[in-house]
Amino acid sequence: MANKTVPTDFSVQDFMAGVEPPSRRDEALRLDALFREVTGFEPVMWGPSIIGYGRYHYRYASGREGDFLATGFSPRKAALTIYIMPGYTDYSHILADLGRHRLGKSCLYVKRLSDIDEAVLARLIRAGLDDLETHWPVEAR
Repeated sequence: MANKTVPTDFSVQDFMAGVEPPSRRDEALRLDALFREVTGFEPVMWGPSIIGYGRYHYRYASGREGDFLATGFSPRKAALTIYIMPGYTDYSHILADLGRHRLGKSCLYVKRLSDIDEAVLARLIRAGLDDLETHWPVEAR
């Protein structure tokens, strides 16, 4: 079974320009700057609404393999969705200082950037990438 979420050639800038409301667009631009600074990667659209930074190729013992974004975010209406891969590491020591958020398996949900400490988010992004690289090599594209 192949991943449904794959990189596209759609422009990240065009996507962000269409994000509504304007306050969510501003948050997306701030997150883009933060992710670029922390990762050193240029963003790529993954599917119609995820902005990804870096990618990795995985291969499980079952034989399933594929490519996926190393980290990224989606500026959704209900919340900013931040993807920290691979998602099974305990980041509670960092999350304790982050601010108001909810967790999914590999997702962090934030209502507004003003609810969190962006410096702590930067630490979390870096920790996620460092952990991911202990499992699979991360590359720019």
